[in-house]
Amino acid sequence: MQKTVSSPGGKRDWLNPSLLYKIFGGVLFAYLFLGFMVVPCLNTLTSIFTAKDAAGNTDPLAVIRFFLAGSMPSFVWNSVKLAVCLVVTVNVVGISIVLLTEYFDIKGAKILRLGYMTTLIYSGVALVTGYQFLYDSNGIITKWMVEMFPDINKQWFSGFNAVLFTMTFACTSNHALFLRNAIRGIDYNTVEAARNLGAKPFKVLLKVVMPTLLPTLFSLTVMTFITGLCAMSAPTLLGYNSINPEIVRLAGSSVADEAFPQARAALLSIILAMFTMILLTVLNHYERKGHYLSVSKTKAKLVKQKIQNPAANVLAHIYAYVLFIIYMTPVVMILVFSFQNWASVRAKVLNPSEWTLINYFGTQDYQYTRSNGKTATRYNAISGVFSNEKTVGGIQLSFVLAAIAAALACVIVVVAVNYIFKNKNKKRAVVVESCLLFPWLLPTILICYSFRIFFNGEVWYVFNQNLYFRENVRILIILAYTVVKLPFALRMIKAAFYAIDDELEDAARNLGASGLVTFLKVKLPIVLPSVLAVFALNFNTLFTEYDMGATFQKSEGTTYAMVMQSMTNEEGRDSMNMNASGRRCASTVFIMLVSGLILYLVYGVGARDLGERLERREKRRRFWRKITGRAGKDVKA
Repeated sequence: MQKTVSSPGGKRDWLNPSLLYKIFGGVLFAYLFLGFMVVPCLNTLTSIFTAKDAAGNTDPLAVIRFFLAGSMPSFVWNSVKLAVCLVVTVNVVGISIVLLTEYFDIKGAKILRLGYMTTLIYSGVALVTGYQFLYDSNGIITKWMVEMFPDINKQWFSGFNAVLFTMTFACTSNHALFLRNAIRGIDYNTVEAARNLGAKPFKVLLKVVMPTLLPTLFSLTVMTFITGLCAMSAPTLLGYNSINPEIVRLAGSSVADEAFPQARAALLSIILAMFTMILLTVLNHYERKGHYLSVSKTKAKLVKQKIQNPAANVLAHIYAYVLFIIYMTPVVMILVFSFQNWASVRAKVLNPSEWTLINYFGTQDYQYTRSNGKTATRYNAISGVFSNEKTVGGIQLSFVLAAIAAALACVIVVVAVNYIFKNKNKKRAVVVESCLLFPWLLPTILICYSFRIFFNGEVWYVFNQNLYFRENVRILIILAYTVVKLPFALRMIKAAFYAIDDELEDAARNLGASGLVTFLKVKLPIVLPSVLAVFALNFNTLFTEYDMGATFQKSEGTTYAMVMQSMTNEEGRDSMNMNASGRRCASTVFIMLVSGLILYLVYGVGARDLGERLERREKRRRFWRKITGRAGKDVKA
């Protein structure tokens, strides 16, 4: 007969704290995964087949019949068309900017690189705002074009062409980061060997260089397709009928307005999810196949190739600087006009005598003439970003929501990855990792829409609380932000854990340290720089996020990007908010400064190794010693 083994203290083994922690952690993880990932999405799926007809009877196929007979397929077709065209245009421009700055010897490559990477410091609503400022019916470039060609259509920058143009340059940021790293990793010995065998420069590029970039290009192509398919801010602001804006519109509609609005939104969300799952499955299968490249034992740094043909060299330089102008013009114009008064900004006319800081700080009164000829004053109708109640409130709310969500994502992933590494080659570790990657299979709009519908009521899963009610929507936004950022955080932080030497953990254990102490004192300090980098990048993205904010449309949850989007709609209404366009320019500059600072801390300071940091510190010390030494001599003299 088997006896129950008890510990010296009399407690049974199954009551030890370690096992209780595991049970509690497992139950909590299952509760969070099921309640905030699986159940809301399943609720969205089932809502398609539980729609009721006019008589109140459930008709499982009503929405599908409505979809096939109505105009809904056009939204799917528009999104697919945009995604396919973006794959072509983004790859052409993205590959071009990387080759021009990293492979070919182009004069001013460092300056060109800075211009091409400006999309890293502003995106979404801020980026679309920049292009609208130049190309819309009242834009600066459009005005110049009308002066030269009076018969041109002022509304040319709208619809599909405007969205394709804007997103082509917005989506090359991934090429600027990942393809640039891939081309820098090419072994120059292979290039030199091909040149010595008589291959011409462009043949070397096509036969030697490009094949090594194919894995990265394939990943970028899939991600670009998904980005185009799930586009939100550009189609919304530029008037293009794609899936995501239609989902947001239907989510705010009711049965009194149109038939099956919620079920139709759910169906469109599921269609997006199916596209995303198929594409990510293909990408995962492609990556698992493995790709290998034979290189020499001593790897040589890539040397930039000179374009020998004079005509081709001139054309390459012209093309490079035309792209530079396209990238930089919105940035420069927004920066300049953010220091102009409201009249100059609205007229899109640069006036050197009207420089002002009012779009950033302070308030002014606006005087105007009424219809009866009398002069009236609207107090504080002109205000700066940091003096306007709405913009300050949007900045504060977005800052808090983004910081909490980014921190939560990092904490959850760090704990989970530590568990995954402690249970290597076990099914439970695979299960935990798969659960954290689950949000990557779903479009962001589906997750947010599911949250909005499922938690808009007294849900037993969250103790009969309505998370979409008034200020509770902020909790819902934080949860959505966190869920969406979990996969990215997992892949980045998991890579950092591979750098931990197992011998360090063994040594700590031999010294009597518990698992928690080992984690806090040994592992966490090693991965902390990567964790902080992930936090910074997630915060950077969430701070200016628009898509999720638009899905959760609520006055209590109006984020900074939503405030920016509504500025021009309110401009001049009842003689209020007169400088909304100027304040929007100033807001974009503020976003660029914040994003640029974070990217510098992550990829600039944060990317330096210990030796480089010590070297820079020593240079600074020598510099100050030199200055102080000269100053001392001047004093003696």
